[in-house]
Amino acid sequence: MKNKEYSKLLRPLHAELVALQEWVKSSGARICVVFEGRDTAGKGGVIKAITARVSPRVFRVVALPAPSDREKTQMYIQRYLPHLPAAGEIVIFDRSWYNRAGVERVMGFCTDEEARRFLELIPSVERAIVDSGVLMFKYWLEVSEEQQTLRLQSRIDDPRKYWKLSDLDLASYSRWYDYARARDEMFHYTDTGWAPWFVVDNDDKKRGRLGIISHLLDRIPYEPLPARDITLPERQDPDGYRAPMQPLHWVPTP
Repeated sequence: MKNKEYSKLLRPLHAELVALQEWVKSSGARICVVFEGRDTAGKGGVIKAITARVSPRVFRVVALPAPSDREKTQMYIQRYLPHLPAAGEIVIFDRSWYNRAGVERVMGFCTDEEARRFLELIPSVERAIVDSGVLMFKYWLEVSEEQQTLRLQSRIDDPRKYWKLSDLDLASYSRWYDYARARDEMFHYTDTGWAPWFVVDNDDKKRGRLGIISHLLDRIPYEPLPARDITLPERQDPDGYRAPMQPLHWVPTP
């Protein structure tokens, strides 16, 4: 998809996201959106597309670092719970508690027994979250082997993207089918009626973003608030104001 067509289709979706934001603030709704997927699947791009025109005080993105020594001794999901939405918030998890079912399991940061125990318990935790009134949406972004190769190579070749490349990315690339098996078992245990997984083919990132935003908007029962009749007030008179003579350090304009 060309950038011009993408921008044209994204514009009305951004307007609807603003309408959703105002409804969430007014109604006190609580919304939790989880994004998971393989490395390079495009999670960051989707999140940027969602949050580009809305307030970060309403749309809050959570991307937790590796757990601290203290957090490693806690119940696994404990460090995620404080980040769940309060009234009037939409929280977007850029990776989530499902790290345990994916990267931690595949890369040996937890045992198979710990991962399976997590998979058995997490549906009841999500049921409690949903029963408390939170609207929860879980998206898995899928990418083909060929497209992942192109995207990782682009990170190697492009100095603007080099920071995105980690040792973990390279390790995950070599363990494609280990991740596939972990993903399949995760779906088996955690694709529930109260918190289902929605799978997105994100080989075409622009189409994937448009599809996810449309899908999310369709599943939230928001009602756009009446438009406010706003007129700019008159500016005050200068009343003797003069700019100070103090020299300032202006940034050159190219």
